[in-house]
Amino acid sequence: MTTSRSDALVFFGATGDLAYKKIFPALLAMVQRDGLDLPIIGVAHSGWNVKQLRQRARDSVKQAAKDSGGKIDKAAFDRLSAQLQYVDGDYQDAATFARLKQALGKAKRPLHYLAIPPSLFGTVVQGLQQAGCAKHARVVVEKPFGHDLASAQALNQTLRSVFADDAIFRIDHFLGKEAIMNILYFRFANSFLEPIWNRNNIASVEVTLAEQFGVQGRGSFYDGTGCLRDVIQNHLLQIVALLAMEPPAYQGFGAVHAEKAKVFQAMRPLQPDDLVRGQYRGYRKEPGVQKGSDVETYCALRLFIDSWRWGGVPWYLRSGKCLADTVAEITVELKPPPQKLFDDAVTEAGRANYVRFRLSPNTAVALAARVKRAGKEFIGDQRELYLMEQETGQESPYERLLGDAIAGDGALFTREAAVEAAWRVVEPVLHNHRPAIPYRAGSWGPKQADALIAADGGWHNPVLDEPPR
Repeated sequence: MTTSRSDALVFFGATGDLAYKKIFPALLAMVQRDGLDLPIIGVAHSGWNVKQLRQRARDSVKQAAKDSGGKIDKAAFDRLSAQLQYVDGDYQDAATFARLKQALGKAKRPLHYLAIPPSLFGTVVQGLQQAGCAKHARVVVEKPFGHDLASAQALNQTLRSVFADDAIFRIDHFLGKEAIMNILYFRFANSFLEPIWNRNNIASVEVTLAEQFGVQGRGSFYDGTGCLRDVIQNHLLQIVALLAMEPPAYQGFGAVHAEKAKVFQAMRPLQPDDLVRGQYRGYRKEPGVQKGSDVETYCALRLFIDSWRWGGVPWYLRSGKCLADTVAEITVELKPPPQKLFDDAVTEAGRANYVRFRLSPNTAVALAARVKRAGKEFIGDQRELYLMEQETGQESPYERLLGDAIAGDGALFTREAAVEAAWRVVEPVLHNHRPAIPYRAGSWGPKQADALIAADGGWHNPVLDEPPR
């Protein structure tokens, strides 16, 4: 496997929703920012031609500009449009891949991006191999990486039968977010944190990923997936791994992947008592949802990592749709001082000091500490020290990840061992669980989830648009 940059980008599913919402805007930004200049070949089975694909790209970037309040860089889009090519055909038909081979021309190191349903991965991978399009190539696959452990293993076997391991890029856009990358940096770039980042000083860790909206017309997909598979098994467990991993032995993504994999392997497999599943009222009326569906749109769980550093520390994870806000936040709760020297040493609502990571919609890292009020009395208030706020002009996750894949940089991509180890954690409760509990849209989920975390003071619901506390 060469470490040279890819010299062509092929993306399957070029007429689909993901391409419209994410890929075309990312490609335009890469042209603007980095001067991306290589053949970009869209492949789909829609009966289109290249003129229609270019119009689709134009519509996509116009909508993205409208959503962000900006304007299209016409010169940059003209450069992108000139790079676009299109191959139409059935993925089951060898002639489709023969036309792709012809379109690739002199390109020797293409990057194949499979923005298609996982059920088609095997078909496309085999088609690429048989047409001679896989030699010296890389492949990017979208999550979900399987539906359970067995399907993840089968998918990995299919990919490795054609591509070298370091040529396989499992893309999870969540890992490309600036706020997620900052977790890793914050942990290991600051010496003050390491002495307290363990079971002796941390009482619990809480991760919330909430969405105010519902399934948004994706009922058929979501009803076959659910919150546990769609968000918990990948996004939230990846966050846990970054928070819990040991310091890498050297600077390099290989060392980071190795330490993250150890965290997944140390996670205690979930049991039914560790899990609360919910479903917002009205979900069963969504288009594409099966009558009487028990698929969860909300999931809360209690997780333990059986390692020397984290033994006995509970990790509380929750995510859901139609919740009170769209927000992602982590709270690392510290243990209180060993002796209560002051009457108000226990903070408001019983909270001790904590570290808080706001991931979205804005980003911040905050430390909460008590500060004495002016006067003779030894009383005070808990205040937050903000360490970072969001900056403008950041790369979007897809822009960053596509650029890294073209360059052959696997730092922000998920590896096979981590994928399979994460499935082992959730495997026991994929089917062995209690029924989903109905909850009101606009709430924080079913009340039964409170029992999971009651011993540690209850859930800390994020508050948007608040000043530093």
